[in-house]
Amino acid sequence: MSETGAGGILRISSELAGVRLGVAVTRGVTVARASADLEHEIALMCERLRREMTLEQLARRESVQAVRAMFRGWGVDPTHWRPSGEQLMRRVLQGKGLYRVSNVVDMNNLGSCETGWPWGSFDLDRLRPPLVFRHGRAGESYLAIGKEMWAVEAKPVLCDAEGPFGGPIRDSQRTMVMDATRNVLTVIFAPVASQIAALQRAAEQHARRLVRFAGAEEAATGVVN
Repeated sequence: MSETGAGGILRISSELAGVRLGVAVTRGVTVARASADLEHEIALMCERLRREMTLEQLARRESVQAVRAMFRGWGVDPTHWRPSGEQLMRRVLQGKGLYRVSNVVDMNNLGSCETGWPWGSFDLDRLRPPLVFRHGRAGESYLAIGKEMWAVEAKPVLCDAEGPFGGPIRDSQRTMVMDATRNVLTVIFAPVASQIAALQRAAEQHARRLVRFAGAEEAATGVVN
């Protein structure tokens, strides 16, 4: 594993090849509805995405193909378990727009559509180190956002000392960002062919947005190979 900055908070298991993780750790955030300025950035991104491609062209986008290949390398069918970044872009191109949850989650979705990579944000204070990205094991599951039990056997998942809590497909209620959240871990799931500099820029851009739109007082970023 190589790491820079905040990347040291997390490691990748050797069983999960073909991935790099961007990491942003932000402290002192205020979770609220998206401000008018954030809504404006989201609207601009949606307009740009609709200008650049059609729904039919989405599957041929380089980042989408690379993420699908990453999933297949893990033994996961991306047409059955669709990566979250691709799901969000499909919504935009279908004219449905992005979900509105909170400023922190909305910034996740914004960054995911910009890069084409799956993103996840988690309440850092609800996590119990060590943190690792690995394959789910037999019998493992968690209560997902939406109150459905999500079986993670053989799926790529983020885990802490208490077990799986999220990943590039679905996240858990245990570590979800809520109104009371003050410290946030954001993870970007990028194919290993992605440039480290591009992944670092995405993490830094997200950290800057959390400062600007969620009042974060501290921010650190990094990349885990």
